[in-house]
Amino acid sequence: MDLETPLALLGPTFRMKRNVLAKVDLKTVEDLLLYIPFRYENYLVSKIGILQFGEQATIQGEVIALVNIFTKRSLSIQKITIEDETGKIDAVFFNQKFILSNIKKGNFVSFAGRVEKFGSKKILTVRSYEVLPEPNSEAIHTTGLVPVYSETRGLFSKWIRNRIKNLLEQVEIEEYLPENIIRENQLVSLSAAIRNIHFPKTHVEAERARIRLSFDELLIKHAASLIRKKEQEQKKKAIPFEIEKNRTKLRDLIKTLPFELTAAQKNAIEDVFNDLKKQTPMNRLLEGDVGSGKTVVAAIAAYLTFLNGYQTALMAPTEILANQHFNTIRTILELFGVKTELFTSSSKKPTAKSQQPKFDIAIGTHALIHKRAKFDNLGFVVIDEQQRFGVEQRAILKEKAVNPHLLSMTATPIPRTIFLTIYSDLALSVLNEMPKGRQKIKTWVVPEEKRERGYRWISDKIRAEKSQVFVVCPFIEPSETLTTVKAAKVEFERLKKEVFEGFKLGLLHGRLKTSKKNSVIEKFREGSIDILVATPVIEVGIDIPTADIMIVEAAERFGLAQLHQLRGRVGRGDKQSYCFLFTDARSEKALERLGYLQTIDNGPELAEIDLKLRGPGNMFGTAQHGIPDLKIASLSDLATIERARISAEQLFDKLNKYPILKQKVEEADIPKISRD
Repeated sequence: MDLETPLALLGPTFRMKRNVLAKVDLKTVEDLLLYIPFRYENYLVSKIGILQFGEQATIQGEVIALVNIFTKRSLSIQKITIEDETGKIDAVFFNQKFILSNIKKGNFVSFAGRVEKFGSKKILTVRSYEVLPEPNSEAIHTTGLVPVYSETRGLFSKWIRNRIKNLLEQVEIEEYLPENIIRENQLVSLSAAIRNIHFPKTHVEAERARIRLSFDELLIKHAASLIRKKEQEQKKKAIPFEIEKNRTKLRDLIKTLPFELTAAQKNAIEDVFNDLKKQTPMNRLLEGDVGSGKTVVAAIAAYLTFLNGYQTALMAPTEILANQHFNTIRTILELFGVKTELFTSSSKKPTAKSQQPKFDIAIGTHALIHKRAKFDNLGFVVIDEQQRFGVEQRAILKEKAVNPHLLSMTATPIPRTIFLTIYSDLALSVLNEMPKGRQKIKTWVVPEEKRERGYRWISDKIRAEKSQVFVVCPFIEPSETLTTVKAAKVEFERLKKEVFEGFKLGLLHGRLKTSKKNSVIEKFREGSIDILVATPVIEVGIDIPTADIMIVEAAERFGLAQLHQLRGRVGRGDKQSYCFLFTDARSEKALERLGYLQTIDNGPELAEIDLKLRGPGNMFGTAQHGIPDLKIASLSDLATIERARISAEQLFDKLNKYPILKQKVEEADIPKISRD
């Protein structure tokens, strides 16, 4: 037997559970050995004679009596009396008749449970048990640090422990990391790590095992990303754009902008230009807060594409955002003869081939990839908020050309640690400055007892300064379901009747028809709506420069990065803006976390804080795809991530010397969230 042996070949026990094991992606011996516990129970063995009421303990001894007792309510109690050299005690099970078939008089057993009072006697309510062949036999379910695994129907921790214990006695685990890497990073051996992650003697042993296995997983992913990056550079040839001879025209465009570019925008533009002049296809991520000017960078790159005789495609996740990009880019570029066309499900579909619009830039939603936009010479692709698209959709768009240059854009702040782990084959540009004249948004955490005072303050602002207000209700389900819409509708009615009587309110959510959405947004934009109640559909793509107050209901439900994006929907003009984080949370941790938004307005910094406080799963939420499927490592473990990255770079050119490691790297499943 080796690590690659399919579990189904290991006998009837495994064959019977083949489907259950497949559900949690356990197919080989190695898969099962790397199915690590998510926590440990700590069972201390105690002598029967010194047990105390309320104590959690493990007792070991000989079975001297067994009885099945029926209660008046047709329930059953299984009472097993066990004895050691210090005394005897009744161990109790409830409605588990099969126990009396598994345990016999004279057996030596190990029972873990809670000591409770029954009349004047002590009894042990059993939580876990095992029958030992000999008094000195090792107990793996009831003593010491006992691993607890993620369970599913038909797959339980006790079964997993038994199988792993047997496998560890039969399989030889071969080391595949070079000795110098193990030594430099102070790692335990692979065989020790796998044994100690399942059956550690101490928490220190378990932690050292976890670090070694995390290191391996991260190193393999880093190395696989480096290989993919090298393959892209070697195999894929793009059209190099001419930059220098077009510099004057590019400067003329920039002079016409009604604002001065920030230093960060200028740096990002040069990054993009340097990529576009190469024969390797550009693969760059442009990260910047809402309102930092990503669209302008994309527009200037699209103009360069036009000057080189090629077309641009820009795909956005929502019609609202596509319309916004269309209006912005058309305004910037139409003076220079650039034809821009909008493709959404709402835009008119040409009835004949001759009516296909001629364009230099196609902007749209999924409609771009469904044969609506006919490209003759596509050279540059921009995907905004690309994590909101599926791999297939992005791939289809890029197939409309031979190796087009790709610029991805996101307003989601990505911690550097996560960027290094997921996006090793991407270049990064960050817009970390806001345009001149923008004021910092004043943010307050508002507990329930201050809610009414907050409403009065906002009402006064609307009357005195014609302020406009967003009210965001949280997602209650993973997607915008009817429950979420209902919550927004209920809040809309409550605010209209009880709080903001006399003001004009509007309602916006993802289930409205596009025409209705656009109508509501336009009314808000022109000032005929004072307060817009919405679900987080506004997070992407709504630009209302006159809106200056943001209310987020149940703010504790959101991650810091998402809250930062939501408050970025106000403060787009030169007026002082405000964000109210309403919460009924009482825990110090929740209030402390929200408190960071009162003092920090840097997106990536907030994302790093959220990563440490909540972990990657909670931080990214359901809208984020492409987070690496890490089975062991944690994206919060910054030190191990950095060490693994450095080691992967050291080993990258020497993988041929280490065939097992090379095979693992080649088989690694790296999330294709960049060029696909």
